[in-house]
Amino acid sequence: MGAIDWNHIRSQFPVLKTQVNGHALSYLDNGASSQMPESVITRLTDYHRYEHANIHRGVHHLSQTATSAYEDTRSLVRDFLHAESLEQIIFTTGTTDSINLVAQSWGSSNLSEGDEIILSEMEHHANIVPWQMIAQKTGAIIKVIPLLDNGELDFEVYSTLLSDRTKMVALVHVSNTLGTVNPVSEIIEKAKTVGAKVLIDGAQATPHMKVDVQKLGVDFYTFSAHKMCGPTGFGVLYGDRSLLESMPPYRGGGDMIDKVSFSGTTYNDLPHKFEAGTPPIAAGIAFGEAIRYLNDIGLDEITQRESYLLEYAMEGFSTLDHVQFIGTSNNKTSVISFLLDGIHPTDAGTILDKYGVAVRTGHHCTQPIMERYGIPGTIRASLSFYNNEADIDSLINGIIETQSFFN
Repeated sequence: MGAIDWNHIRSQFPVLKTQVNGHALSYLDNGASSQMPESVITRLTDYHRYEHANIHRGVHHLSQTATSAYEDTRSLVRDFLHAESLEQIIFTTGTTDSINLVAQSWGSSNLSEGDEIILSEMEHHANIVPWQMIAQKTGAIIKVIPLLDNGELDFEVYSTLLSDRTKMVALVHVSNTLGTVNPVSEIIEKAKTVGAKVLIDGAQATPHMKVDVQKLGVDFYTFSAHKMCGPTGFGVLYGDRSLLESMPPYRGGGDMIDKVSFSGTTYNDLPHKFEAGTPPIAAGIAFGEAIRYLNDIGLDEITQRESYLLEYAMEGFSTLDHVQFIGTSNNKTSVISFLLDGIHPTDAGTILDKYGVAVRTGHHCTQPIMERYGIPGTIRASLSFYNNEADIDSLINGIIETQSFFN
């Protein structure tokens, strides 16, 4: 394909035309949730207008049409991840739901007193609390990989934590707060030497880069639609087929059953064994459109675009004084976490909003990171391919105005 017209890409996102306090919106909170292009919004509304019906059960036209569209998304996800089969693609309500599924279903069957789970200091709360809950239930022990000053994992300590008692290593692929890209291939390879299973939280990776689960050799991989230009309330769990087949259902109800009687129930085959009840059908269908949209642009092109935007932003930051960066790894996505000397992050975010600049402030559901650095939170600007230089210029100018206001 020829050179991509990024201005045209940007024009496909209606919300980016918004005015905030008389300023053009500079949306730099993509780490929390990305925006949806017109094609995804249209697909979402078209389902409600023309296809609204329940799936997997009806023989009538609308049900068959909706079922086909919903299952097309499963095929798109399989190809997106380069997974081996459709049966390995479990639909959930998001990354948090996916991790809870694995922790409760796999964990309840495979963890016992004294077994060890390895997490890291950079994990999102969604990849900490579910493991704490199952550890409390089973008597398993959680061990934690520390962070280096630059926001990278201490790989040497990780190696020493692994033992024959290690049953699960659950780590983030990309830190939502620091932007650090973890060496997941090496992490998985090390875990396999002691027979441990590995779950990777890919919520912040799949919007920015290609992921090949077969090449990684990962046991479980999770991500969410709303980080990838899709709707909220929909996510994916990829799992090793033999592990998924051995795991008990996470929830009970319709669609996950084969036969039900009061004398006993048998369960459906994969992937439906883990998909009880009516799913978020519209979100699932629209997510398929979001994947098509990202594929049409190209993940490699998205990676290059965001690398350029990050470089442009850091050039802008180089003109500022009294800025402290949190997370300075050389291998990172387009996330900038920073503090302004003498200004609380929330106060800074409030002033930036007056200039139409949308950033995230606070602990970003990663309180152990904040504890590690001894700070209350950070200001986080997270960039996406549809951002442009003007967005970044507005951020830099907004920071200057914020510093002037407080100083």
